[in-house]
Amino acid sequence: MLKNADNELKRNLQNRHIQMIALGGVIGTGLFYGSTEAIQLAGPSAILAYLVGGLVIYFIMRMLGEMSVEEPTSGAFSFFAYKYWGSLAGFVTGWNYWFLYILVSMTELTVIGFYLDHWILFDHWKSSFIVLLFVTLVNLSNVRFYGEFEFGCALIKVAAVIGMIIFGIFLIVTGIGGNQASIHYLWDQGGFFPYGIIGVILATSVVMFSFGGTELIGVAAGEASNPQKTIPAAIRQVMWRIIIFYIGSISVIMIISPWNMIGKNSSPFVTIFETVGIPAAGHILNFVVIMAAISVYNSGIYSNGRMLYSLAIQKNAPHIFSKLNAARVPYVAILFSSLCTAIIVVINAFVPDNSFMRIMALATAAALITWAIIVIVHLKFRKAHKNRKRNFIYAFGLYPYANYLCLCFLVLLFCIMLISGFGKNGLMARLLNMVGIRIPFFETYIPVQMPDMSLAVIIIPLWCLFLLLGYKLKR
Repeated sequence: MLKNADNELKRNLQNRHIQMIALGGVIGTGLFYGSTEAIQLAGPSAILAYLVGGLVIYFIMRMLGEMSVEEPTSGAFSFFAYKYWGSLAGFVTGWNYWFLYILVSMTELTVIGFYLDHWILFDHWKSSFIVLLFVTLVNLSNVRFYGEFEFGCALIKVAAVIGMIIFGIFLIVTGIGGNQASIHYLWDQGGFFPYGIIGVILATSVVMFSFGGTELIGVAAGEASNPQKTIPAAIRQVMWRIIIFYIGSISVIMIISPWNMIGKNSSPFVTIFETVGIPAAGHILNFVVIMAAISVYNSGIYSNGRMLYSLAIQKNAPHIFSKLNAARVPYVAILFSSLCTAIIVVINAFVPDNSFMRIMALATAAALITWAIIVIVHLKFRKAHKNRKRNFIYAFGLYPYANYLCLCFLVLLFCIMLISGFGKNGLMARLLNMVGIRIPFFETYIPVQMPDMSLAVIIIPLWCLFLLLGYKLKR
């Protein structure tokens, strides 16, 4: 039986910290810039894509929340997978999530350096390295200090989005600035479904990854001061805030400006400022995006440190990763994770124009595995407790129907990612063309070009095989 040694970690994170940690992981560059791709794929019906994606993530959060409240532990789903599914599942879950956030941290660190370059006359890699050192020091300090720092970063992002929504509503009501804002923009430019239901489905596959990071609630449960109270409150409030921030901001933007006027090479949030000709729009958004990326990177280092700590407790990682410093923080795990993300600093120093689409494809694959494992482990968790006499503290009433619905949705997501490679110049199409096979069906019936995410589908089985090999070597 696995012993839970998480009482060695300080429970210093309050409800407001837990909420902002989860919210901070969600509101990032995916919202400020990634929303453009969703709008181009579905038009105004991108609102439905965000609604569907948010609902699925809420279900998964509720499953994780039920388990985390019953057994609050750092490492969350890795611990539950180990306990209720077996040592292999615990090994795969923990290392997969750690690898996911290493990749996410790499991309966020690159974004930070890129946008700091607009203000500081430093090489890209130098500014990234300075931020890396600073965030690492934050995570090596008392967990309460980490919580306060993350709270501040996330608060800036939240305030920025709320400010943009309020300012957008002001423009809609007063009619100030250039073109007259109109709710009719939601259906006058080709209808609410300009690309039909296919457009919504394609957009959903893109927006889902903007919601990645909500799992941090489970990881932080082991250091929450009162997890039975803070976890349910955080999940309830974060879900409503996600709906308001994503759906609210996207709706306001498409009422201010026709959706087909939002360019792919700019953030839709810039539209609000450009409408009234604010000259500092670029600097304002630059600051917000930098703080958003720092927040996500900060959460990534925190999550990776706790996940490695949990893996070490499970004996699925070297014991040295379970060592704590005077502040009772897993400093070895944090330093190792930070060192791994530093690889991208070296890459940026020698290949500054490198594309990170491949890295994000790997992150996509890892996220898909994580979500699926949480759903399956919750099924096994309920099965293990089927004879219990008392009710769950934070029971998920839609079990098991929502579990199977989420699994079907993730399979659909997997299929969409594969299909994306059959579009024009897609990876799968190019591979088939190399052997003389051409499938015109997808070019004919997919009404809009979507980003090629098929590499992630190819990576998934290879990544699972690599993890299985690692598990065998460990044994």
